[in-house]
Amino acid sequence: MLDRDVCRRARLARDARFDGQFFTAVRTTGIYCRPICPATPPQEGNVDYYPSAIEAARAGYRPCLRCRPDSAPGSPAWKGTDTTLERALRLIDAGALQDASLDRLCSRLGIGDRYLRALFQRRFGVSPKAYARYQQCLFAKQLLHQTRLPVTDIAYASGFRSLRRFNACFREYMGMAPSQLRRQAGTTTGGLTLHLAYRPPYAWPVMQRFLARRRIDGLEWIGDDHYGRSFTWQHTKGCFTAIHDPRRHGFRVTLELDDLSVMQPVVANIRRILDLDADTRAIETHLAGAAPGLPLIEGLRLPGTWSLFEAGVRAILGQQVSIDAAKRHVQMLVETLGPGFADSAGEQRRHFPGPESIAENELAFLRMPGARRETLRRFAAWYRDAPKVDDPAHWLALKGIGPWTVDYARLRGTSHPDIWLAGDLGVKQALGALESESRIDPQAAAPWRSYLTLQLWNR
Repeated sequence: MLDRDVCRRARLARDARFDGQFFTAVRTTGIYCRPICPATPPQEGNVDYYPSAIEAARAGYRPCLRCRPDSAPGSPAWKGTDTTLERALRLIDAGALQDASLDRLCSRLGIGDRYLRALFQRRFGVSPKAYARYQQCLFAKQLLHQTRLPVTDIAYASGFRSLRRFNACFREYMGMAPSQLRRQAGTTTGGLTLHLAYRPPYAWPVMQRFLARRRIDGLEWIGDDHYGRSFTWQHTKGCFTAIHDPRRHGFRVTLELDDLSVMQPVVANIRRILDLDADTRAIETHLAGAAPGLPLIEGLRLPGTWSLFEAGVRAILGQQVSIDAAKRHVQMLVETLGPGFADSAGEQRRHFPGPESIAENELAFLRMPGARRETLRRFAAWYRDAPKVDDPAHWLALKGIGPWTVDYARLRGTSHPDIWLAGDLGVKQALGALESESRIDPQAAAPWRSYLTLQLWNR
């Protein structure tokens, strides 16, 4: 439940830490806004507060053209208590209802469609399909504001297969035609460049150091203010560079894609690997109670890896070796099996190798015990044959894969917020170095134990 007094103070102060946590709907204008909206604040008696954009829309409000609610950071799905709903939202954000049916989504979740509909109705008051369509329209609105893409391309990039269907949905949810919004949007940036917002603070120097230490040449590139990499999404290849813009509380992301139809889930995944939707203020308040005396880094984020498969490969190659040794193994794997390409600037890049190329290679070029090479090949073969299984718990059935590998892959490959790596050497060393009065209760840190793990890694 939203605390009306907290919401009032946050919107009057335009506090960016609450951006995306709630939306202010103004009865006199029929518009809903972010807490940071630059417009003159309305009278308190004329506003209602909603925890999500879809709920404001369902109540009949249109998104503001000044503060652009489509650009707000999202609220973490696990803020609720229903893990099934959280998984459903994550899969929908990844395009599960763009390229498959509701029945297929329910099959992946292991539930019936009636139960899934009930979850969405109880939480948002709409069906899963309506929720997905509204997210597509919000993403299209962001593209209309921030890019020069033609409206037809924006429809395709937002997951619509028909321009007529796109126009109808956009009019229904946004209250105007896409072309009308484009005329009002004013100056836009060239190419595929988007601003992705976060709630401050954001400990970028810590994130930058973590990613730089594990950077794979050709696959990733990083500097003082940016991080970029190549990627594969389904059968589409691309690359992105995210430049940190602390004054605007976000990243300026330039994106290259072979196929615009996967743009929405690709952008959602970029948000995930940079952990842009975390509410670090709430997380650190919780951790302070579970770990009294532990100095906490303010604004710490979970550094993600592009895919669960890549996270699993990195975890296997990092078993019982140092970070630098694991990096050398991954570098050799990418240089030997990763497909090469040139980006739009002529830079030579590589993609991460797929399951097929790893499973079908002897991997003799990797200087490591033969048993570990076979573990990697077994893992790749399993992933090749079961690409839609998104629960790493199944990996435990594979010889050579234990709980640490699965948990590390969950932490970086899915950005799971509640992973406690009790057996990790870095965690053990950090705990051993703590003063005796700094007592840590990992169970009390739930559901944010991944952030506690990262706090200890960065001591």
